[in-house]
Amino acid sequence: MRILVAIDGSKYGEVAIQQIIAQCRPQDTEVRVLHVTEPVPLFTNVQGIGYAPQFEEIRAEQVKLGREVVERAALTLREAGYRVTTAVEEGFPKVVILDHASQWHADLIMLGSHGRKGLDHFLIGSVSEAVARHASCSVQIARSASN
Repeated sequence: MRILVAIDGSKYGEVAIQQIIAQCRPQDTEVRVLHVTEPVPLFTNVQGIGYAPQFEEIRAEQVKLGREVVERAALTLREAGYRVTTAVEEGFPKVVILDHASQWHADLIMLGSHGRKGLDHFLIGSVSEAVARHASCSVQIARSASN
């Protein structure tokens, strides 16, 4: 089985990792740990559209933090006996997760849910909900006890 686990560095990603360990046999499972960094916003100035003042520094820091997040998760999974690869990509999480799962031929996408409701859900949206609706493979949404 090939499992793509998308994590964002929050406790919800850790819940997803723990569910993989609890539910899947390591000898039959290959896991890809994916972290998606969102694009650094553009700004408008007098000359037109440009980059945020420290664009490259911000972007490099996001990638560095993303690598740290996936390596911590990969270490946990490797210690539990799983074959693990990692990826850090830039883009909009909903799109990148779906594209990555398709290109990697995932059998299952596992991701955590922040459990947003009401106005937060409306304004921010739900990555897990969008992935569940549009994925071409099975999707499992891990929830913590506090959700």
